[in-house]
Amino acid sequence: MANWEGVAEFIAVAEAESFTLAAARLSTSVANISRRVAALESRLAVRLLQRTTRQVSLTEAGQIYYQQCKPLVEGLEQAELSVTRMQQVPAGRLRVTVPVTYGERIIAPIMQDFLEQYPQLELELNLTNQRLDLIEQGIDLAIRLGVLADSSLKARKLCSRKLYVCASPAYLEKYGAPHTLKELAGHQCLLGTNDYWRFKDNHMLRSPGIHGTLRCNSGVVLLSAALRGMGLIQLPDYYVSSALTSGELIEVLSVYRDDREGVWALYPQNRYLSPKVRLLIDYLYSRLQPAQAL
Repeated sequence: MANWEGVAEFIAVAEAESFTLAAARLSTSVANISRRVAALESRLAVRLLQRTTRQVSLTEAGQIYYQQCKPLVEGLEQAELSVTRMQQVPAGRLRVTVPVTYGERIIAPIMQDFLEQYPQLELELNLTNQRLDLIEQGIDLAIRLGVLADSSLKARKLCSRKLYVCASPAYLEKYGAPHTLKELAGHQCLLGTNDYWRFKDNHMLRSPGIHGTLRCNSGVVLLSAALRGMGLIQLPDYYVSSALTSGELIEVLSVYRDDREGVWALYPQNRYLSPKVRLLIDYLYSRLQPAQAL
């Protein structure tokens, strides 16, 4: 019969590269983590971790042991979740991070509906455009937009968003509307954090460079400038939908519209989803999946 004592603690330390972070992840003390890992090494008669004052790393034996034990522990965790999930009422704290404007306009109202259905839950919603470290900061779920950077996080696509290029009627009357991507070079473009915009041209992604006299990392500010006739903007649907519907803005270059960007739910790869997090992801998917058409 296999002895599981210390294995979960060892895996937590190996993944966090820290006894302190591993203790926080397992909701126990550093002393308890250290004692159990030491007992495991004694039982195996081999050193699994190389400890220094600044870093914890795997030895060669530790790397082999980790690779063999990791799927076994995950399987055990998943088995326990499978037999208890139907019995559990979602409860406890959920920590979620979302970009500011998308969170305010789209996610926050959905989360409020979710909390009304599951009043035993406590939500900590962090609206920030910074890419927070989910593991280090103990965050259960992150909502990310656009093209994902390579990372160790697992991702589930919740829906797609569309990028619209538009301007006010006054701007278009004065300067005319561009009809090709090359014509953007002759227009005032209101810039965000990038020096290019994203388009789809014959199923190929195009990113022509743009220029303008106003740059801001706030979509709200860029929208306001466009409404005043200061130039063209490219913003996601949730910024411009009402202005397009009312006629305050007019879309241009619609044939090149990029509608393939994703809205993603991200969570740590080394963590099986708890029932409450899985329930939240499913709920967000059900609410966001229908196309947000204008």
